[in-house]
Amino acid sequence: MGMEARITLYATSQAKAEEACIAAFKRIGELDAIMSDYRRDSELNLLCAKAGGEPVPVSADLFGVLERAQQIADRTNGAFDVTASPIIRVWRAARREQRMPDATALEQARKLVGWKMMRLDRRKRTVRLERAGMLLDLGGIAKGYACDEAQKVLKRHGVTRAMVEMGGDIAVTAPPPGTKGWTIRVPNAGDDSGPKDLLFAHQAISTSGDTEQFVVLNGVRYSHIVDPRTGWATKDRIQVTVVAKEGLLTDPLATVLTILPESERNALLRRYSGVKVYLRTAKD
Repeated sequence: MGMEARITLYATSQAKAEEACIAAFKRIGELDAIMSDYRRDSELNLLCAKAGGEPVPVSADLFGVLERAQQIADRTNGAFDVTASPIIRVWRAARREQRMPDATALEQARKLVGWKMMRLDRRKRTVRLERAGMLLDLGGIAKGYACDEAQKVLKRHGVTRAMVEMGGDIAVTAPPPGTKGWTIRVPNAGDDSGPKDLLFAHQAISTSGDTEQFVVLNGVRYSHIVDPRTGWATKDRIQVTVVAKEGLLTDPLATVLTILPESERNALLRRYSGVKVYLRTAKD
């Protein structure tokens, strides 16, 4: 999925630690083979190759992630949309070449984007992409799910104190011995809206924003995050950290909260209990 994965754990022996880590990384590798848009042979890309055709049977992992993605797309009126890959690719090229995206290419990409053009059939566990040329990008949800799944594997191997990290997504179980939690530095959690070290246990933590991935074009700063509804990269300087019970929720929420205006953010968060959000915009 284009990201390094790191596991920190406590086990009763070196052998048990290695056995658990090997199994957890194997699971992450399986999910990479399913959901990466960087791998031509991934299940995700094989599904996209059949866009415009008949419904395609998919794995339980892929279907579950797409189902959660569609739920959040519905609740955000398409601000979170895994079909946005054609737009994302246009902006990736623009960042790489340090130029504004081609208007014609962007308009053509927008015609291939729309969460309602992806049809899921839970009973048959199939996915249909209605328009030929549609592409999916799970960069805003798959890593959180991978962290969750790695933790499940570690638990099955008797490891109950672990931290799994993939970029801006982290999942932790019980605290390290003699502590009350895993110490994680959270942006915008301090009294002055600066970073603060907080303790976490049995939670997922995801951070999204434009602090590292952005480009300045014609004097305007554009984030790597695009608004699928407009086709444009976001310009608001914002960073969001979301804390909840599972990465399959924190990952997409952290992404979409950087896009939504304040009123829509609050309405969305009322749909999810037990979620904590740390957010800061540049104007703060």
